[in-house]
Amino acid sequence: MTQKLKVATSLEPTTITSKDVEHVSDIVDKTTINQPLVAVYCGSRIGNNPVYEAAARELGTALAENGMGLVYGGASIGLMGAVADTVIAGGAHVVGVIPKFMLDHEIAHEGLTRLHLTDTMHTRKAIMAEYADAFITLPGGLGTLEEIMEIATWRQLFQHEKPMIILNINGFYNPLVEHLKHTAEEGFMKQQDLDRLVVCNDIESAVSLLNKYVHIKDPVATHKL
Repeated sequence: MTQKLKVATSLEPTTITSKDVEHVSDIVDKTTINQPLVAVYCGSRIGNNPVYEAAARELGTALAENGMGLVYGGASIGLMGAVADTVIAGGAHVVGVIPKFMLDHEIAHEGLTRLHLTDTMHTRKAIMAEYADAFITLPGGLGTLEEIMEIATWRQLFQHEKPMIILNINGFYNPLVEHLKHTAEEGFMKQQDLDRLVVCNDIESAVSLLNKYVHIKDPVATHKL
């Protein structure tokens, strides 16, 4: 069962601010999390085709079965909630990170290992990136696109060396993939940067890739961003 996290209660987590990100290693303590965490970017809606929710639940189950936990946007709704529910059901760690102002619009998940509140979206993304050992993108809207493009940009700027996967369920990201190829062909992106953003059409291949590379634990240099 989930319920909306009430603001200004004694149980409310401390809000992490942009100033705190300067000391992000003090905030992101993974010593008690005995497994790698995968950041999953995805929609706060479930979409019009049931294949998307099914894929989100399948991904969550697969992560847990392969000894991986989750760091994500903290909500209990949409594909976000579907992934979190199945990772939790599988007995793995789940860390949620949600801006405080979004509690008026999204329902925070109650079953998380940890829930962090932040002051801004920028702080949220920095905290998630610090926790993550890899990044996967499921279908989603503007926020999802912005998140994976930003983390790919950080990789282009040598701020991390973590795996990045676009999970192209039902061909959802075909237009984006074609646009990125066009961007490289027109000379606005290096082919090597495009190649680092791996496209997987099914969950099995995505998890197989994670099992091969998820040992990469190079921290994101968030203090440079």
